[in-house]
Amino acid sequence: MNRDALIPQLESPEVWDIVIIGGGASGLGAAVEAASRGYRTLLLEQDDFAKGTSSRSTKLVHGGVRYLKQGNVTLVLEALRERGLLMRNAPHLVGHLPFIVPNYDWWEGPFYGIGLKVYDMLAGDLGLEASRHLSQEETLEQIPTLEPEGLRGGVIYYDGQFDDARLAINLAQTVVDLGGVVLNRVRVSGLTKRSGLIQGVVAQDMEADQEYTLNARVVINATGVFTDSVLQMDDPAARPIIQPSQGVHIVLPRKFQPGESAIMVPKTDDGRVLFAVPWYDRVIVGTTDTPVEAPALEPRALPDEIEFLLTHAARYLTMDPEPSDVLSVFAGLRPLVRADDAENTAAISRDHSVIVSPSGLVTLTGGKWTTYRKMGEDVVNQAAVVAGLAERPSVTQKLRLHGWITNSAERSGELSEYGSDAPAIQRLIEERPDLGQPLHETLPYVGAEIVWAARHEMARTVEDALSRRTRALLLGARAAAEIAPHVASLMAKELGRDAAWEAEQVDAFRALASEYVL
Repeated sequence: MNRDALIPQLESPEVWDIVIIGGGASGLGAAVEAASRGYRTLLLEQDDFAKGTSSRSTKLVHGGVRYLKQGNVTLVLEALRERGLLMRNAPHLVGHLPFIVPNYDWWEGPFYGIGLKVYDMLAGDLGLEASRHLSQEETLEQIPTLEPEGLRGGVIYYDGQFDDARLAINLAQTVVDLGGVVLNRVRVSGLTKRSGLIQGVVAQDMEADQEYTLNARVVINATGVFTDSVLQMDDPAARPIIQPSQGVHIVLPRKFQPGESAIMVPKTDDGRVLFAVPWYDRVIVGTTDTPVEAPALEPRALPDEIEFLLTHAARYLTMDPEPSDVLSVFAGLRPLVRADDAENTAAISRDHSVIVSPSGLVTLTGGKWTTYRKMGEDVVNQAAVVAGLAERPSVTQKLRLHGWITNSAERSGELSEYGSDAPAIQRLIEERPDLGQPLHETLPYVGAEIVWAARHEMARTVEDALSRRTRALLLGARAAAEIAPHVASLMAKELGRDAAWEAEQVDAFRALASEYVL
């Protein structure tokens, strides 16, 4: 997947079957769906793949226990099915993780135990291990740092875990493998119309400062929290449909939760589920649910959100984390579809919606990472009707994503998340042993991964490489800032950049990283 090789396809006079705006989970899912059906597919992302919400999740592929409590059985069924399909189609990135629901009141064990048995039942053939009750001793064996005072026991159940940004890159690579085109740093600045119907888009290559007018049979708006801006590009009088909700996570050293299980607290003070999840030898604690007025590409955590997470972490862990313990803090915005009668964003449904405007613009919004494939299937079904494309069935339920391999963790070791690409990265290290050296003693990455990201994963900036191709920014913002000069040097050689570019990149990344520390 090479940007320089794909950009010339924008010069082609041929009409695209489907142009997708937005390179997050929903846009990439739609692109895989469209390309796998043989439609001529183009995806355009204004910044980088998964730059926004899609790289800032709690890293869980789950059916949604909280939605079961809300009575949304349809969403739970759909999500549990998609969870199972994703584990089959991307086993190098998605695995299962035990979760403990600690019980401190007498009624919690039976209450949550019954609910999780229903959860198991709904998963059917795509389920994981069965949930069961744990004694106090068994609970503490699973999570040694869980607060023991008042602990009556727990319930253990199983759900999925993944690397969100890495999955986004694999989806982009899958589109290219299927003959489609995906491009980052190409911003859609306008929609072209004839007789009131959309005919295509006007797009700007942000690197070359070159404008293109691209014809399309149908355009899909999959821009997440920026959905309203594209709707208003189509119709300036369009009513806003998105209510952004901010979710914040803090990343702690693994000593705060050294066990192999995650903690799930079903109801916090704001009515949201709280997780403390082991991930890449760290612990992610989240998340909040705070309504925000306007979307931002780089949202910032609010002081009261950070205080909320620190307070709740201290409530359930024997070690009380201080601000100085936080390795990184990150915020993301959920693109929730407005519900006028909802009291708060925690109560707004996570269902996805497909909307067709009078102009023929097809909008996909709402939803969550777990159901990205079904979202793509639904929106492409509708887009094909709007465009009058040949009817072709979906094949993505059984489509193996780029990187698919069996037993990848055993065969690839530290590079397991690269799946079938891992041997090629290993060959880079054999050719240049210096690329096998750790980038930082506290981070699980080597130089070869940066070279690979620039050559084959469309990483164009130090931020791309350290935030989304590797997850260094989330695992340790200070450490990531320290290695920025070395990463810039490696990337400059691959991308043909000069010393001024390197300096600019280091300054920009360090300014960004400073926002991820407390």
